[in-house]
Amino acid sequence: MRYLSERTAEKAGVIGSIVSAMGCAACFPALASLGAAIGLGFLSRYEGTFIRYVLPFFALVALAANLAAGMRHRQWPRAILGLIGPALVFAAAVLMAAFGVPTEWLLYPGLLFMIAMAVWDLISPPWRTRVYAD
Repeated sequence: MRYLSERTAEKAGVIGSIVSAMGCAACFPALASLGAAIGLGFLSRYEGTFIRYVLPFFALVALAANLAAGMRHRQWPRAILGLIGPALVFAAAVLMAAFGVPTEWLLYPGLLFMIAMAVWDLISPPWRTRVYAD
């Protein structure tokens, strides 16, 4: 049950971060155009809320889920790779909210890392890795 909640929290963090970034047309124009193309254009009026609250929240959810999964499975390289994406997204959201600095150079790689790790977890879940004793 605990493993299921970690996986759910991680996927929710990834999806929430992507959707909230799609709602910010002025901050992240490439994602905003994709969001508008799939019908999320109405989110642009909540731009400030997404950048200040929603995006950092979902990045922290994904960060906590990846940290918990890393502690549970003790696969440190995988855990570190899983923490890079949410940390970059959180840093981008905080810099954008606090200083108004354009942070596409942090956000896009962070989202790509989060998506790549989510796909990796779907293809090869950490519990399938075998540890052989000497």
